[in-house]
Amino acid sequence: MRPILVAGKNGQLARCLADVGGQRAVPIFLTERPEFDLEDSRSIERVVTAIFPRAIVNAAAYTAVDLAESNAERAFAVNRDGAGQLAATARRLDIPFIHISTDYVFDGRKSVLYCEDDTPSPLGVYGQSKLEGEMAVMNANADSLVFRTAWVYSAYGTNFVKTMLRLAGTHDLVRVVDDQLGAPTSASVLASAVLDAIAQVLENKVQVEPGVYHVTAAGETTWFGFASAIFAGWRERGRRAPRLEAITSADYPSAVKRPANSRLDCAKFQRTFGTCLPLWSTSLKTCLDILADDQREGRRC
Repeated sequence: MRPILVAGKNGQLARCLADVGGQRAVPIFLTERPEFDLEDSRSIERVVTAIFPRAIVNAAAYTAVDLAESNAERAFAVNRDGAGQLAATARRLDIPFIHISTDYVFDGRKSVLYCEDDTPSPLGVYGQSKLEGEMAVMNANADSLVFRTAWVYSAYGTNFVKTMLRLAGTHDLVRVVDDQLGAPTSASVLASAVLDAIAQVLENKVQVEPGVYHVTAAGETTWFGFASAIFAGWRERGRRAPRLEAITSADYPSAVKRPANSRLDCAKFQRTFGTCLPLWSTSLKTCLDILADDQREGRRC
């Protein structure tokens, strides 16, 4: 079986795609710099042509939200130009293409869930580069699928869950923003949804309309609510957890303002693929189990 090629070898989603693919006996080929570089069109052509995968998932991105403000050229080179080039290569070789995007294409001022056809309005360079990446992908390959997600975490890499657990070991008090809403989304559960969608596309089980889809966990909370659940779960596993204090976004200044509302309406994805991601708090328990085991065994992810 030809593999599914995943750009972004060391990212959370890529590593979870490899895990889920292994469980399902679906071959996953992870690739990243220097062999595969979204800033080098020749490397894109060379790797994709050599592997000739059955599908491509672009999970690679420049994700340093604050640093992007001073490194805009790099952010656009990866998130827009590289994504568009990869989509064009997939089009030329007639390979299904899935591009991962973000809630940061919105400004968060809407009071209800964001739908796919809501007008984007990014607050910073990162969000703008991802928005232009979506447009570059669709312009280069009109058959592409763009999956927007939000608040992704896992047992891998750097993310909010792992940051909170690191602070739990060193702080007696942690202050967390309580005026931003979203749906914490497990990269592992997201990976399962992505592979389900690819399987249905390849097997022609559903009529899939190309374009943008929202894909996040069910339910909603704030960063403070998320942190509260993380620490409660950590205590349940016999670990130390600090006190929490709720603050506003104004109390936590950063180079780029974050969307106050990152809630995405996932009804279109559910209707099309028949897949509903579980409640965010359910997936969090699984992640905490893995991290507790890793800590006990002295493993680092």
